[in-house]
Amino acid sequence: MPLGIYISVPFCRSKCTYCNFASGVFSNTHMGHYVDRICTDIVKIRKVATDHRAVAPDPVDSIYLGGGTPSLLPPDQLTRLFAAIAQQFNIAPQAEITVECAPGTLTEPIVQSLVACGVNRVSLGVQSFIDKEAASVARLHTREKTLADIERLRSAGIRNINLDLIAGLPHQTRASWNESLQQAIATGVPHLSVYILEVDEDSRLGRELIAGGTKYHAHFVPEDDLTAEFYETACTWLNANGAQQYEISNFARRGFESQHNLKYWTRQPYLGFGVDAHSMLPATEGAESVRLATTDSFEHFFVEAEIKAVRVSAAEALEESFFLGLRLNRGVHLDQLHEQFGPELNRYKPIITELAGEGLLLQTGNVLQLTPRGRLLSNEVFEKFIQEPASTVLSR
Repeated sequence: MPLGIYISVPFCRSKCTYCNFASGVFSNTHMGHYVDRICTDIVKIRKVATDHRAVAPDPVDSIYLGGGTPSLLPPDQLTRLFAAIAQQFNIAPQAEITVECAPGTLTEPIVQSLVACGVNRVSLGVQSFIDKEAASVARLHTREKTLADIERLRSAGIRNINLDLIAGLPHQTRASWNESLQQAIATGVPHLSVYILEVDEDSRLGRELIAGGTKYHAHFVPEDDLTAEFYETACTWLNANGAQQYEISNFARRGFESQHNLKYWTRQPYLGFGVDAHSMLPATEGAESVRLATTDSFEHFFVEAEIKAVRVSAAEALEESFFLGLRLNRGVHLDQLHEQFGPELNRYKPIITELAGEGLLLQTGNVLQLTPRGRLLSNEVFEKFIQEPASTVLSR
């Protein structure tokens, strides 16, 4: 089975007010040291996998640089990362190679570097085409810069472009959300992601929502019901304009679905490198699979060489098959799960019956899917499928 590779690049021009990810503003010196560490880890990873009774298969058919803002890396550092991967792995000729970029960071040298490294897909963190909304959460771009970046990418030959939008930003109204949607559709990009704003309580906006205040525009965050309406409007409009929903937050024209992200939702093997990165690999013995994880602290990343490993039992793998597979519009196939996991599947029958009775799940034959209401309440649905932890920690 082909392998995916994810590289976490935790560098930002500014920290979004709703974000508490392992990312921040760092110097070019930090960037160089960080790339040094990742290149070292790439060389060592096959031995790490073997030591934990797992295997990293070949070839690699997807590479994804996420962040943070990977497009802040200087061209020579981007080149080093891709060269390190190419030296250690066989990359399939048609591999999907994605880099997340912030609008306004795509200078001509960066775009040329992306093309030279083989990048064929770019995900732009637009969040909103309304400048006031973007600025309210510390995004530094404008609509004008975003549209210019899209054209710059196309001129360079990168036409597989995703745009991220967020429903529920401060100052967002029905009219402004509709305007963002219309602008996104008008760009003609083949993929769009629509997320409902999730504010980490330890982020600046999260603390202000709890304690009150005006600095981070918390009092202008829309009510939950209105944000849900924004999401439903996006589903309707995007589907009507040729970008079919294939996952809770993702819409694509046929053939432009994110192949890398599909690996996560279908439990295919992938490797993660960098701060707060995770891997899932087939186990060679004694478990269904093995998860690897690095520290979520940028400072500790340079001093903690040990990678945490967890062996995943068949019972836990079944849980994941439900709450990851149900994210997809095509749902999960119960007959396939029964073939893989046997009678273990039976313990979920009461949960399926309960959720179907509440209008959150739809079962058609052997296919189980979220309903539209189930997508809005997906976290509550997924919690029902999580049983007591059955995994075993191997090392720290």
